[in-house]
Amino acid sequence: MTKTFTGLLLFCISLMFSQSTLTVYRSDNNKPLKGAKVYCNSSFLGQTNDKGVLTFSTKCTKVDVEIDNYIGDEVLVDKVMELALDRENVKSTQIEGVVLTNESDPRALAILDKTFRRFKDNSPNALDSYSYKSYEKMSFDVDLDSIQDYSRFVDARKDSLTRLSNRQLPKKEKEKKDSIEGEQMMEVVKDSKMFLWERAMEFLYSKKHGEKVNVLDNRISGLKNPVYEMMALRSNRDKIPKEILPQNRSLYRYFLTDSIEIDGRMNHVIRFRQVDYKVPVNRRKYNGYIYIDKDSYAVKKIESNSKVKSDGSITSVWIPINEKWFLKTENLKIKVGTSEFSTVPKKENETAEEKKERLAKVKKFGNYAYMKADYFDVQTPVEFKASQFNGYSMGVKNADGTLLDQYRTDSLTTREKLTYTKIDSLGKKYTLDRKVQVLTALLRANFTVGMVDISPLQTKYNRYEGFRLGASFKLNEKFNKYISPDVYLAYGFKDRGWKYGAGVDVKTTLERNSFFRLEYFNDVMASGRFSQNLWNAKMQINNNGSNIQNDKYFQFEGFRFGYQIDLSNALTLDVSATKQNEETAFDYTFMGRTGKFENFSSTATIKFSPNSKNIMTPYGKYTFDQKFPEVYLNYEQGYKSLGGEFDYSRIDVLYTHQFRTRLGVTSTRAYGGLYFGQAPIWHLFEMGGLSTNQENSLLSNFTFTSYLGFATMTAGKYFNDKFAGYYISHRIPWYFKSLGKNTSNFDVIYRGVIGNMKNPEYHQFEGFSPLDHLYQEVGLEYINFLSSRLNLGLFYRVGHYSTNDFKDNFGFQLKFKFLEF
Repeated sequence: MTKTFTGLLLFCISLMFSQSTLTVYRSDNNKPLKGAKVYCNSSFLGQTNDKGVLTFSTKCTKVDVEIDNYIGDEVLVDKVMELALDRENVKSTQIEGVVLTNESDPRALAILDKTFRRFKDNSPNALDSYSYKSYEKMSFDVDLDSIQDYSRFVDARKDSLTRLSNRQLPKKEKEKKDSIEGEQMMEVVKDSKMFLWERAMEFLYSKKHGEKVNVLDNRISGLKNPVYEMMALRSNRDKIPKEILPQNRSLYRYFLTDSIEIDGRMNHVIRFRQVDYKVPVNRRKYNGYIYIDKDSYAVKKIESNSKVKSDGSITSVWIPINEKWFLKTENLKIKVGTSEFSTVPKKENETAEEKKERLAKVKKFGNYAYMKADYFDVQTPVEFKASQFNGYSMGVKNADGTLLDQYRTDSLTTREKLTYTKIDSLGKKYTLDRKVQVLTALLRANFTVGMVDISPLQTKYNRYEGFRLGASFKLNEKFNKYISPDVYLAYGFKDRGWKYGAGVDVKTTLERNSFFRLEYFNDVMASGRFSQNLWNAKMQINNNGSNIQNDKYFQFEGFRFGYQIDLSNALTLDVSATKQNEETAFDYTFMGRTGKFENFSSTATIKFSPNSKNIMTPYGKYTFDQKFPEVYLNYEQGYKSLGGEFDYSRIDVLYTHQFRTRLGVTSTRAYGGLYFGQAPIWHLFEMGGLSTNQENSLLSNFTFTSYLGFATMTAGKYFNDKFAGYYISHRIPWYFKSLGKNTSNFDVIYRGVIGNMKNPEYHQFEGFSPLDHLYQEVGLEYINFLSSRLNLGLFYRVGHYSTNDFKDNFGFQLKFKFLEF
């Protein structure tokens, strides 16, 4: 406790006596401004000299700058700061003349290119080992400069409502409830923030053992239980800043302006503005500043401001330690909407003029998100033990807020302290824990209702079932921490068949993913599907397109018993045994036989994902950062000796990776399979056809994307007992802006597959053929098509299977951007 107190005391002293230097200049000609007054809240700190410079000490996180005939502004406190001020009362003709150049300075772009290329070498991960801690405080509140005005308005409004003798509440129960809750929240926000979240973490890194993040403590106002998805949210500490990324060059214009010395090191100063920011009317001339260390080309500081001063700013500062650059502080203030209050009641038959007058008197208060993060106690090199990296990449040591005092880098204000008191009471009253759990369940593709998780992923479309409507229901940790039963039910409107199943998971521990599973099922599936064991929800959703046009389905009914365990953060093992009856659902004979087949098989699946990051939660493992490479390996074995009709072996493997070079980002998939023995066609491999062979179909060339598939290949036609395929996507480092605020670019795609079948005569059905030559497609994918969140891909078949008919070779695909490559 003494050490903690001493550390806090030293920190406070350092804040009181640390020196900050501010330079103020005119935005139109960059000349220094003498006599600019600087204030901390209402306390005068001093004014700038002939060079526009003021050196001062303050405990404030930001200061206000004012000078006659100029529009005042604010700046976040740091050792070195710059601020450009616009003149007041500029004539419109003068404003029109201040049109900024629409081309970036080539010198600035050259420096940014070097900074981008050296970012990895300058980052802490280039060291052999390090450790440090962080304290983050995030909140949601009205504008701090408007709190007094807000309090006076709420009090006056309350008095006004009290004097109304026949005040009418809304008739509808929901509107009445919302009105009461809204007024209660207004009263609370007079003295407290709307939301407050504190998090203290410890970061460990070793080239030998990897990375480990420990949540030292965590507290969220209004919630009794921790939200693990929020704990796993990452800051910018290990990310390349968006202002540096080449793909964002079309969003900004960059200008090399001057040099500045910070802590004895010279820095390039690059100013930037948004591309659509042409005329600075009562606005900043630039959106922000980037300070680049001249010796290392590392980022020293980034200050990014909104075009309109009141909309917010973000500032990040790095410091060099052992010649690598650690993030030191982050400060964020972003406007996230406006609270509006009517001051004049609405008349029943108001005229347009009365409506205009009423709306003009609406009282508005800006709502802001605030974030402050400090990174401290950096140590490098560090001697680590392997045991310090056991378990998942993120661990939770404490999450009830009792230890936060040990890690706070600044004390809570009275307003922040009251936030926990008041918002916690409201959270209990309005069951915020339950509502938050519903929202976080959506990240797992579920809807949560009490102790039941509902998944809609049973609802889909394919040519055999038509529209399949269904859902699965699983009892979650509220029912039992160790035992979780589940059922699913679905109906196909084309085949008019019910599909259903039931199962139960039994956990062996709450420390990691480890559980037994028993299940019964009666369902249908497309023949020849590539194994999707241990795929995450995003990959499975992506691959749903592979079954839309494949109508070669089979029915199966049986039981499965299995066990899944995470052997480490990177390695997962799943083993199971299955006994099921199988029957074709299309016109097919296997070695002259039709009807039902009995099958007994075992399956072992290994997933290796060395760089992905996971955290253990009450409902199981949650992967909060999927990184590459990843490897999936499946081995299935059929047994005649255990009651089945087939002896066969089926092996498949998928390898995915993504890497960046100076020529752009390249994403790859390599996959393949081997099959030995004798079994019906559905146990072999369908080659990933996505298109339909229906003649005169307007949509015959259109498909939805799939994780493994070909836009121009006919679905359900090609089957092999051995094959190898590849998918190569390269992002062209050319980014442009079409509509809206999203940047667009193109991916060049090349994919192919080849294989063969030993005994094709065993399988008799219409349209079937082995694929024994290389099948190839080339394509161009338009990312953020017309600035939407959709990608549009155009593909053309080349090589052995191409024809002279353009329509046969051409196909286009649609994909949601969030599914990634």
